[in-house]
Amino acid sequence: MEFRIERGALADAVTWAARVLPTRSPVPVLGGLLLEAADGRLCISGLDYEASARIEVDAEILRPGKVLVMGRRLLDVCRVLPEGAVECAVEGSRFTVTGSGAGFGLSVLPLDDYPSLPPLPEVLGAVDCEEFAAAVADVTVAAGRDDTLPTLTGIRLGLDGDRMTLAATDRYRFAVRTLGWKPGAADVSADVVVSARRLTEIARSFGRAGMVSLALDNGSAGFELAGMRTTVRLLDGRLPRHDKLFAMSDPVTAVTEREPLVEAVKRVSVVADNDSPLQLAFHTDSVLLQAGYEDDVASQRLPAVLAGAQEMAVAFNPSYLMDALASFDAPVVRFRLMGPGQRAMVTGHDTREDAMDTAEGASQPPHQHLLMSVKPLV
Repeated sequence: MEFRIERGALADAVTWAARVLPTRSPVPVLGGLLLEAADGRLCISGLDYEASARIEVDAEILRPGKVLVMGRRLLDVCRVLPEGAVECAVEGSRFTVTGSGAGFGLSVLPLDDYPSLPPLPEVLGAVDCEEFAAAVADVTVAAGRDDTLPTLTGIRLGLDGDRMTLAATDRYRFAVRTLGWKPGAADVSADVVVSARRLTEIARSFGRAGMVSLALDNGSAGFELAGMRTTVRLLDGRLPRHDKLFAMSDPVTAVTEREPLVEAVKRVSVVADNDSPLQLAFHTDSVLLQAGYEDDVASQRLPAVLAGAQEMAVAFNPSYLMDALASFDAPVVRFRLMGPGQRAMVTGHDTREDAMDTAEGASQPPHQHLLMSVKPLV
């Protein structure tokens, strides 16, 4: 095996495939990257028990063949290679990498022990890369971090015709994002759970251009774009449905500008030890943020509009509130409040007038983030 390729193209391909390599594994060959060279293309693939990745790039193939090398060591080599053309070859039991006067030799792993890459499931349709990555980022902040409850560490991926729904919850908050996609058939339907960490990595890795193909079967999800293909094992179980939880009868509505609120939450939260509550006391024309106890306190007042009550005080875990606000990019946010210690819905809007539109039958915004308020400050 021997091929020639530009250092940048090799480094990018190795970096992309190495995403799925396990940090530690009792099976040494799973730390390897498989390089296959033939017909003017270099294919690099890696896998562990949860995910796989495969990428193809153009290369000058001098001698076709394949080799398995330690992935993270190859990644380290690619990072320090000088710019320019790189020549790679298998010489006996060593894989050599040379370029611009620098040379490296890496030991090879046994090919016979390396498992086959899982096939891509059935392709169901395609979704815009940038929109999909943004939607995943919107909801992943609400996914659980407790590995003893694996289903809650995932993102629900729901397909219903030309509508895709992404949702995540850790039982204290619940984020939902809907977006359009292009199904391969009109009756496409699915409801699965994918690791939030894996799905975030996948969404980011494809970049910002193009339509990524989505494939599903009973055990895995697959994504493919421009020579890049990756699969991930589905999580067992189902996330709870959000429909009834998001239904609110006669909520109090509060509207304020998002960026000033974000800055105020950051400022006031410096005295909120151990995520002690941050209170938002809404009045007809303002909101007062307060945090802290005894002598260590902070507060800030901002303009706001309250409808449905003369005043309403609610409190939130400041980290959860910050995550929710940061997941929006709209200039205005609306809170729909049921009362202290009860549900609170956060949505983003272009204008205050849009945010105050609570007419019955109005369409739901594509991005909704539900928080449970906690006991307000005394």
